[in-house]
Amino acid sequence: MSGETKRVNLPGSKSITQRALIAAALAGGVSKLEGALISEDSLLLLAALRTLGIAYQEEAAAITIVGGGGRFCAVEHPIDLGNNGTALRFLLSLTCLGEGNYTLDGNVRLRERPVGALVKALRGLGAKINCIKREGYVPLNITATGIGGGLVRFSDVDSSQYISSLLLSAPYAKGDIRICLEGKTVSEPYIKMTVKVMSDFGVSVAREAENTFLVTKGQSYQSREYSIEADASSATYFFALAMICQQRLYIPRLSRQSIQGDIGFLDIASSLGSEIIEKNGGIEIIGKPLRTGEMVFDMGGLPDAVPTLAVLCAFRRGRTIIKNVAHLRIKESDRIYALVSELNKIGVPAQEREDGLVIDGGGELQGAAIETYNDHRIAMSFALAAQKNPQITITDKECVNKSFPTFWEVLEQVCA
Repeated sequence: MSGETKRVNLPGSKSITQRALIAAALAGGVSKLEGALISEDSLLLLAALRTLGIAYQEEAAAITIVGGGGRFCAVEHPIDLGNNGTALRFLLSLTCLGEGNYTLDGNVRLRERPVGALVKALRGLGAKINCIKREGYVPLNITATGIGGGLVRFSDVDSSQYISSLLLSAPYAKGDIRICLEGKTVSEPYIKMTVKVMSDFGVSVAREAENTFLVTKGQSYQSREYSIEADASSATYFFALAMICQQRLYIPRLSRQSIQGDIGFLDIASSLGSEIIEKNGGIEIIGKPLRTGEMVFDMGGLPDAVPTLAVLCAFRRGRTIIKNVAHLRIKESDRIYALVSELNKIGVPAQEREDGLVIDGGGELQGAAIETYNDHRIAMSFALAAQKNPQITITDKECVNKSFPTFWEVLEQVCA
């Protein structure tokens, strides 16, 4: 193991950036988001906000937003969101607050990603939404007259973004909105993140019970300067790299107290034998030999870290069972299928399960061209395997622009 500790400078959190952009756009006045992620997803959301009449300025790793105070322009042409599922869900609620007609659309994959539960919830609050081609999917048209108050029940939802979307827009509804979660809710840490960002911008969400949230009418977001921490999902690739290569890596602007759910990957790293040290406002990981034997990981709260874990466990001797992630099938790709297909391609026995996958790791990796399925997380996770076997190559490297445009440069610097 190398004694040198290498510093890894990561972009800002994608999840926090998109939530802060919505809060800043709804606020009155000027907000500055320091450390914001500038990526394909951020730019798609910013372009949509500009179409809605929200002015912004982008500079290095900061975005200045001139909020509209809850008011938006009517838009003649469809708003194209590419494959930004988060932006789609957040803007679906936000455009319902406006006046006039709005059409939301995206690429072929976005048209396959469901929004039916959110459409149903908004209709229950008085919104007029027409799914143009297929019920519960884009393209869809909103005839906006505002959102009414009332009780919304979500049952066994397949995306926490439905809840986050409604929470973010709820302060500007015509009445109090109470959200009750029934059954299974995936990716709960992202709901907590949404509530924290709302609080940071001056809006309180009352948690009346474990699964009940109340947003009272009349609240408004306050413009402010806001610092965004490093992206924990992006950090997982380098945590895993340290573990695979038994390196020491230091990531600034991130702590174990992060509001990002994927910081929980550090608990996984510890359970697999690595040492974690917090220092100077960042995290150092010291990679050590991976523990062997059968291990089971419930990744329901860390779905974006599943590709990282899957490739990491290709190097670990023993069986790995990843469960409670059926919702990965509606991400940028069907990630369960993609991971199993590409792991098998490089000689790692893997199989799909209804709610996850099983990996038997520790063998020799074979060379292969990895299909990314136009999914940034598939590309970045399999890039880890390529560091140990140069005959593993990644097709469509540009797909990382969605969340981490400088990924290949940073990876090259760390592995130099």
